[in-house]
Amino acid sequence: MTVVTVGETMVALRGEGLLRLGTSFRTSIAGAESNVAIGLSRLGHRTRWVSRVGEDEAGELVLRTLRAEGVEVSTVERGPGPTGLILFEQRLPDVTRVLYYRDGSAASALTAADVLPALTGAALVHLTGITPALGEGPRAAAEAVLGSDVPVSFDVNYRSRLWPAEAAAEVLTPLARRAHVVIGSADELALVGGTEALLAAGVREVVTKQGADGASASTVDGTWQAPGHRVPVVDSVGAGDAFTSGYLSGLLDGLSVPERLARGNACGAFAVATSGDWEGLPTRAELGLLGVEEGAALR
Repeated sequence: MTVVTVGETMVALRGEGLLRLGTSFRTSIAGAESNVAIGLSRLGHRTRWVSRVGEDEAGELVLRTLRAEGVEVSTVERGPGPTGLILFEQRLPDVTRVLYYRDGSAASALTAADVLPALTGAALVHLTGITPALGEGPRAAAEAVLGSDVPVSFDVNYRSRLWPAEAAAEVLTPLARRAHVVIGSADELALVGGTEALLAAGVREVVTKQGADGASASTVDGTWQAPGHRVPVVDSVGAGDAFTSGYLSGLLDGLSVPERLARGNACGAFAVATSGDWEGLPTRAELGLLGVEEGAALR
C-alpha cells in the first residue's frame, strides 16, 4: 500500500549563530509532508511525495534526499519558480526563529492537475493546512484530494507566518471536516471547530498532539490517551510530523488506537532528540530503543 503526501519541501538552512551577526549554515531540506513521507518510509511503508520544485540545484537536493530515503518522487514537476527556502535561527536554547522565503516558489504553482494523477494506487493521502496557505492553486489541489475516493489524513499545521488565524480557519475548517483523520494540537483543532464538531461532521478520528505529555485520540466510540517519553530535547522542530508518521504507520498496520498513539509518541521522542526536521526519525527496528537502559552501549 502506498501513502501519498502532498505539499512543499524547501531547502533548509540552519544557522549556528545569529543571522544578523553573520553565521555558518548547515544545509538540508524541510517540509511537513515530506517529513511524514520519510518517517513512514523508515517504518517500512511505501511512500510517494507529490509537489513542484524549481529547475535548480536546490530542487536537485530535495529530490536526491527523498530518493535516498526511499520516497518515490517520479510525479514531481519542475518550475516555474525556484525551490522555496527556509531559515532556522536558534535565538534561545529552546526558542527557534523560522524565516520563510516561499512566495513565488515552484510549489506555490501546484495545481489539482499535478496531484490527482499521482493518487493512483494510494491507500492514504496525507495533507496539511500549510498547502492551502500557499495560494489558489495549492488550495484547489488540496480540495481536489479531499474530493477523491482515497482516504485522507489532515494535519492542521497552522503557520501564523503564512496567514492570520481568521483566514486560516475559514479555509481549513471545511477541508478538515472532509478528512478521515484530523491531527493537530489543541489550539489547532480549536481553529477548525474542535473535536466534537469534527466527529459530528463525519471525521473518523481526531488526534490531539500534546508534546511531552503524549497524545490522545477520539472517535465516536470514545477517547484514548497515551503518555509521552521524557527525553533530552535537542530540537523540537519536526516532532509533530514524526508523531504523525508513527500514528499513520500504526493505522496502516491495523493497530489499535492506543498502539497507534504509542508508536506516534515514540517517533516524536526520537525526533526531538536529534537536530533537524527528519534526520532523527526511527526505523521500525529502532522503535524499541526507548526501552533500553539509559547509558547502555549496544555492541
